[in-house]
Amino acid sequence: MKISAKGKYAIKLMVDLAMYNSGGPVRLKDIARRQDISVKYLEQIVSELSRAWLVKSTRGAGGGYTLAYAPNKYTVAQILKVTEGNLSPQACVGENAMPCENKATCVTSMIWEKLDKAIFDVLDNMTLEDLVDWQQQVAADYYTI
Repeated sequence: MKISAKGKYAIKLMVDLAMYNSGGPVRLKDIARRQDISVKYLEQIVSELSRAWLVKSTRGAGGGYTLAYAPNKYTVAQILKVTEGNLSPQACVGENAMPCENKATCVTSMIWEKLDKAIFDVLDNMTLEDLVDWQQQVAADYYTI
């Protein structure tokens, strides 16, 4: 399993929305500047997140995007599934596993099952709030003199 740039940027976008929400919508232009991601690419990502009801959009002069829920209500797995689809290491394992006639006798399927479980144990138990806390700690450590 390899997370694409889109998945990585979706996480960054969500962390930015959580960190820079001062009671109103956050503009993509501001996120793009802070995260060094093109606005066009963010538009594609935020469109997918919006269709999945993870973010809300507000139109107009003061418009932008906000989280649909509190940061502790999002898991990293939930966000990545929107942009990445299936996060399983092989098509024969996971919640959308493809049928495999050799699964009962395939020794490697045990590897993929264990790896799939480990991936989801991490991603399903890591919240957006955790990422925000970590980002704030990194920033505090970086700027401490």
